[in-house]
Amino acid sequence: MQTLIDEAATEATTTFVEMVFPEQANHYGTLFGGNALNLMGKAAFVAATRRARRAVVMATSDKVEFHVPVKVGELVELSARVVRVGRASMTVNVDMVAETLLSGERRLAVRGSFEMVAVDEAGRPAAFRP
Repeated sequence: MQTLIDEAATEATTTFVEMVFPEQANHYGTLFGGNALNLMGKAAFVAATRRARRAVVMATSDKVEFHVPVKVGELVELSARVVRVGRASMTVNVDMVAETLLSGERRLAVRGSFEMVAVDEAGRPAAFRP
């Protein structure tokens, strides 16, 4: 028996969970900012692709705020949500929440906004269904 899943619910929020390992850290033993942006960009890409159902690229990242450091051995949960849809572009907000596995303590670590653009085969902006 096949179970169908509500497509709108799937598109609402994209969530990733990642463990922070030493190779992702800086010399302070915390998640390197570039690696945090990489994870956030992936989450924004998947959320935008799910929304547009076509190829998308990142046009800009805007106001990325680093609130608290994330230590090696902690978990990060990324939640990406499309908050604005235009003709060929959309805005995706991404929150990164750090979690200490043993205590369960959670705190907002990074928050950012990304402009994603749907593109055609030649890489030019392309309209998608709103």
